[in-house]
This record gives sequence, C-alpha cells and structure tokens, in this order.
Amino acid sequence: MQKHRQALATFLAHAAGATGVEIRTFEPLSGGAIQENWHLFAEVAGGPYAGRLDAVLRTDAPSKIAESHNRAQEFAVLRAAHAAGVTVPEPLWLSADSSVIGKPFFVMRRLTGTADRFRIVKDQRLAPDRALLLRRLAQEMARIHAIRPGTAGLAFLPEPAPNPALFWVARYRQFLDDLAWPYPGLEWGLRWLEIHAPSSPENGLSLCHNDFRTGNFLVDESGLTAILDWEFAGWGDPLADIGWFCARCWRCGRDDLEAGGIGRREDFIAAYESASGRRIDSDAIAYWEVMAHVRWAIIAAQQADRHTSGVQPSLELALIGHALPEAELEILRMTEPD
Repeated sequence: MQKHRQALATFLAHAAGATGVEIRTFEPLSGGAIQENWHLFAEVAGGPYAGRLDAVLRTDAPSKIAESHNRAQEFAVLRAAHAAGVTVPEPLWLSADSSVIGKPFFVMRRLTGTADRFRIVKDQRLAPDRALLLRRLAQEMARIHAIRPGTAGLAFLPEPAPNPALFWVARYRQFLDDLAWPYPGLEWGLRWLEIHAPSSPENGLSLCHNDFRTGNFLVDESGLTAILDWEFAGWGDPLADIGWFCARCWRCGRDDLEAGGIGRREDFIAAYESASGRRIDSDAIAYWEVMAHVRWAIIAAQQADRHTSGVQPSLELALIGHALPEAELEILRMTEPD
C-alpha cells in the first residue's frame, strides 16, 4: 500500500478541490477481519478542506465473505445513515475503481474512541454512564430503522422475500452447502428457524445495520462517538438488529448484561420503544437471537475456511473459527424442546 502514496495524494487533492495534499501518516489500523482500515493523516492545501485531514481509508481485505457489500455500496449506506442523523464518521470520498491503490476504497473522518469490545465492556472509564450509553445505542438503532426503502442512493439494496426470516434461512442454508465440512448443529438451528419463522414485519421493511453489536461502535471517556462497519446493511426486520445486539456471543462474558454486555435487555428495549414508537415482542426477540447465533456460527465457519483453504492465512481468522462450537451449543440450548 505504501507504494501508492503519491497516487493517493493526487486523488485526495482532486477529490478535496485542493491545490495539493501531503500525506504524513498512512498505516494500518488493528481489527477489521473482513475489511482493511488505514489511518490517513494529511496536510491539505487550499480548497474547502484546507488544513489537517485526520481520516480512515477503508478498503477490501484479500478475500471477503458472501454477505459483505463492496466499498461503493458500503459508502452509499454510510452516506444515507449520515444524512438520517445517525452518529457515524462523515463519509468523504469514494474511489470505486482500482486505479489509485490497486483496489476500491473510501475515505471517512476519523473519530475518537475505541471499538475494542472487551475494553468497552470491562473498562468503566469508557462511557462511565452505562445507562446513558445504552439509551444512546437504542436511539441510534431507532434512527437507522427509520430509513425505509425508496431512500435516495440505496436502490442497489435488494428487497428480501416477503418474509425476511425465511429469506435468511434459505440464504444461510446455501452458505452451509458451499462449505467443505458438514455442520449438523447449524442444520438443526436452520430447521428450527424455518418452522418457527415469524410473519413479515408489521410496519414493513426498515434499513437494518445487520452487525450492530459491541465492537462495531466507538466509545471514549465521554460516551458514544460513532456507529461503525456498515458492510452488511440491508432491508429487513428491525427485530433482527435487536436480536443480534442482545445475542450471548456479543456480551464478552457479561451474561448478566444481555444488551451487548452494556446493560439490561429490558432497559435497551424500553429505550428503543421510546425512540422508535414501536412495541417490541420479547418472544420475537428470542427468535432473532437464535438467528443471530446461527449467523455468527456460519460467519465463523466461513472465516475459518478462508484460513484453512489458504486464501488468507491468518491467526485472527483461525481464532474466529474457534467460536463456532460455542455458538452451536448456544443454538442447541435455545432451541431445546420444553
């Protein structure tokens, strides 16, 4: 990537309407198993962005999983969320081709805070008012779900079949079929989800983040600073986001705090109901928590496959694969007959 610094500087100058750009820092950021994030700090001369530019460049990792958007699509979703008032990094510029750094990318403002989910859960110096943080997260989710089909710039997002739950069951079944190894526990979970699928959302489809969890938002000592990672966003049942956020796999060991290891589930749902005007059925959330664990287990299997197949040898991807048995056990626990 470093060999592309001059081409990147030229692109930034043109995109920013500047007379020149000098890149001072261009280095990889930790995290991002599916996409690469690079810290980009530059001096911008002239134009509306003149001065110091502290940004993040987001581009493709060596391989991806089937659910992930490309960078142009993720940039469009980020712009729509930003326009709707969701707390996100300001999207700046997109390079949809590979002429600048060898692959597509976009640039967004860099904000303060950490996304390390274990630090967020354990370090009480980060967002010390946990009740306020939980309310903020519920409010942000409600703003996301207020975005509806027909929103400008999002025509590329496909509408799922009339029943989003059955749409995902069919899609995850196909993902399993594409993997080299059989996973009977996940097949059981998918059959349970198929049998118990709820009807279509009462209020129609909404934009779902589809990865709204602890680890995909930034917090600092003052509280929430940004919702991150929009690569899976799409139209669906908003309850899916709540189930994903509350799923056991994202609590980082704080199983007593069912809402992302941050607070109580009932407090999060109450704050969401207040912000969104929706009434939430707790039984429906339980269904989407099972869906969340099936999805996470499949993602873990796909990530492990990237490592074992040799496409992207990575200790991080191999370790993600070790989450699969725990997710399978949780699926069996949640679907055990009375």
